[in-house]
Formats: sequence, C-alpha cells, structure tokens
Amino acid sequence: MQEPDDAALVARSASGDTGAFEVLVGRHQRVLFGVALRMRGDYSDASDATQSAFVKAYEKLATFDPRFRFFSWIYRILLNECLNARRDRRPVETLDPELAVEGGPFEAMEAAERRRLVQRALLALPVEYREVIVLRHFGELHYDDIAATLGIPSKTVKSRLYSARQRLLDLLTAGKAQ
Repeated sequence: MQEPDDAALVARSASGDTGAFEVLVGRHQRVLFGVALRMRGDYSDASDATQSAFVKAYEKLATFDPRFRFFSWIYRILLNECLNARRDRRPVETLDPELAVEGGPFEAMEAAERRRLVQRALLALPVEYREVIVLRHFGELHYDDIAATLGIPSKTVKSRLYSARQRLLDLLTAGKAQ
C-alpha cells in the first residue's frame, strides 16, 4: 500500500483528520528538529521551536498551497520560530545530549569541545549561510530540495553552500588560533 503524499495528508488534516497530521509530524519532525537544533544551538529551544512550528502549521493548514511542498512551507514556519526566539534571547551554548562519544573521558571532552566550536561557528554565520549548511549537512537534503525549500535557484544554493563552508572554515581555524 502506497503512503499518501504530504498534500493529501494536509487536505485530510484540514478536514479534521488529526491522525493525518500525526503522520506529517512523524514524517518531518526529525529533520525539522535537527534544523532547529543547529539554528538555535540549544536542545530545549530547538524542541520548543519545532513544537511551536507544528502547532502554527496545524492552525494555518487552510493557508497551505498544495502546489508547493509541505516541507518547504513548514520549514519557513520553523525558521521564523527560530529567528523570533533568537531575537528574544541570546543563544545558550549547550551540548547535544544525544551525541554519545566512545572512548574515555579525554575523548569525550575533546569531542564535546569540537561540537561546541562547530555550534558557535554555525551560530556566527549569517542566516542565509547557516540554513544551507544545516539543511545540507544536518538535514541531509539534496541541492534541489534545499532550493525548493528556500525558494531560490539550485545554483544559488551551491554558491551559498560554498561561501558558507569557506566562512565556517575561517571561523573554525580562527577559533583554533585563539
């Protein structure tokens, strides 16, 4: 049996089928949470932003245009949640509790420091660079999917990704020198 596509699930959800919306949440929650975690830098804030994005999406289902991808639509909602929360308070640098490290305490400390430096560098990038890095490397989306999600051409995605990687490298190497 073929699974219904997102547009069909949105239509069913808008008609009052809460089970259909649960399927949408299950389908997209992991990637959206990963994006929020990299955008916010805090596990709790990311969880709040993801939950808030799903609540807002559910409340606004009638405004969804089925000509576009559901993921692109809810991604925009999530991004706005992350940016609004960021304006309201400064980011807190915490470690992702799901990232376990094998080895002894020294390896764990070293890995934690690497994650902290990468997270700090990500948060220092402009939003347009941070979002392409997060969608490509943490959301594992392809260039065309990122382009559709952000509403920009694929060539722009590639260009931004190149520039974002260069800036990230500069930030990380400057951090090592300090």
